[in-house]
Amino acid sequence: MIERLEFAELNRLGYRWQYPHEVVEIFENQIASYCGAPFAVAVDSATHALELSLRYLGAGGKIQVPCYTYPSVPMMIHRIGAQIQWKQEEWTGSYQLDPWPVRDSAVELRPASYSSGSFTCLSFQKKKRLAIGRGGMILLDDRAAYDWLRKARHDGRTPGVFWHDDLIDMMGWHYYMTPEDAARGILLFRQLESEIPPSNGWRDYRDLRDLPVFAELSNKVLGNCVDARV
Repeated sequence: MIERLEFAELNRLGYRWQYPHEVVEIFENQIASYCGAPFAVAVDSATHALELSLRYLGAGGKIQVPCYTYPSVPMMIHRIGAQIQWKQEEWTGSYQLDPWPVRDSAVELRPASYSSGSFTCLSFQKKKRLAIGRGGMILLDDRAAYDWLRKARHDGRTPGVFWHDDLIDMMGWHYYMTPEDAARGILLFRQLESEIPPSNGWRDYRDLRDLPVFAELSNKVLGNCVDARV
């Protein structure tokens, strides 16, 4: 069987673990410490990080989305049954999905950047600063939410318990980060340059209101545009 090489490299560097899921925890702890967050939950994409955060909060009604962002964000909001309300915001680094304390920080990874009380969602897509290729993470300080999210991301399973031994008691989502991707994240984190690039923001995106997929949504789904320019 051909295996990826990240585990062997971590072993060579002195990392030790008993079970593969512990590698994910090592990566989570590294990013949480770097960003100044008490907890971190790794998932398979930033969009799913946002989704799980909103689902935990029971988000519904109108959720404000910048007109200039990646299209998966309003698509996700539509799929969870909430209403998209476009927000005219010239954001830099991150933005909030008002009125919920969920922040999309996909384009920014900075030390001590975590905001207390928030669900801050990161991306490790190939164009991001920590370019695993695919992956995301939720930074938070709510222990109950942390416990729920760790189960929700992986089919409702209890972390550290083999699935055939687990009395699964909640519905979950197949949104987990693989241990191999987490291992790649650890290796890349070791090489992360101390120089922090300028924050990207709204100018890197097109106005999503111009896309047919969103124009086709009725006024019952799309709320009026909110002006929140900074």
